[in-house]
Amino acid sequence: IALNPASASTRIKALNVIFISLNIIPQRNCIIKIFKYFMLKLITPDTKRLDMTKKNKTIFNIFTEAVGLYFSNFKQFFKYMSFPVLGQILGLCIILFTTFIYTQNLPKLIERYPNINNMNSLILLSVLVTLPGLLIFTKAFWEYLIAYGAINSMTENMLKSGRVYDFKAHTELISRRSPAFIGVWLIAGILSLIAICPFFSIICAVLGVYFVLIFQVFTFEEDKTPIGCFKRSLELIKGQFARTFFLIIFAGGLTYFIIPQIAQKLLELINGIDFLSKLILPVLSNLPVIDLSQYGGIVITQNDISNLAVTSLIAQILICYTLPIRSIMWTLWYKKLSNNKITPVIEKKSSKKRPSEKLMDKSHKKYGKKKIDKNILKRAMEKEDE
Repeated sequence: IALNPASASTRIKALNVIFISLNIIPQRNCIIKIFKYFMLKLITPDTKRLDMTKKNKTIFNIFTEAVGLYFSNFKQFFKYMSFPVLGQILGLCIILFTTFIYTQNLPKLIERYPNINNMNSLILLSVLVTLPGLLIFTKAFWEYLIAYGAINSMTENMLKSGRVYDFKAHTELISRRSPAFIGVWLIAGILSLIAICPFFSIICAVLGVYFVLIFQVFTFEEDKTPIGCFKRSLELIKGQFARTFFLIIFAGGLTYFIIPQIAQKLLELINGIDFLSKLILPVLSNLPVIDLSQYGGIVITQNDISNLAVTSLIAQILICYTLPIRSIMWTLWYKKLSNNKITPVIEKKSSKKRPSEKLMDKSHKKYGKKKIDKNILKRAMEKEDE
């Protein structure tokens, strides 16, 4: 609540209503008084406290502020992320469904139309069958990548106006620089592929901490090239490695573990996992199951596969939906570091002399740098007066 001081007065009025209702209770005790004290301390927009937090924000302040900004604008962020997240799921489902129908009916098609029984025709048919789902998936995936930059712009606007709006303008800010943006993702993808190799995993993990602000640099420093974004991120994180690493742990722990686990437990309470796994069980029943019992007594059933598929899908959806938390946090961290590392611009004096300076140099060489006699100046001034 304290993260949004602009609306603190409204919230104090709401709390007063709560306090009045608490006072109606005849058996009130010190717990209510303590609750009042801390809630008022939390909500009251103390100017000194706000100034201090603006100047000396700890990494935990930045993390909690990012979480607060996300949930205070949850409806807008949920709306913005819905197609990039659910569109990918929808596209994959369409691809799997059409491919399944195609493979089941392929022998009948070949029997009815013998001319398509060749490699070129079968490849063409496979592409046509998967094309609708592939187009939806590609569109959603691209918008999800764009969100890595657009949410940074939204955060800056949200910090100024307190609202999140005009998604199209923020998206265009990134999409109009698509070639450079693709370049940033291409370099990041190459580093991710290198990180798969065990020999380079530790080095790439360290570089990943230093390069965590590349999308913020790309959004706010438009003159930077893709490689320049990585260099600038490295420059900003230099000397702040440990604090940045802890921010990664905070954000990763919340969005990759805590929130998915909470959702999974809630679904288990209402038997949601079992219900969803039964829906996809008919599709999985046609897949071969590897018998691992001979390698240690492990038996994997189709129910296990369907449960794993459902829980993994739910976790992935929630991780994608919580992208704004991570982007907001890194934008706040970028703002703090960039403000701390502003390099003063030193104007270089031009070595070329102006025409008047050249003329004075010639005069000094010819006549020397003799001072004018004070009496001459005095007589000249007296003449002007007359």
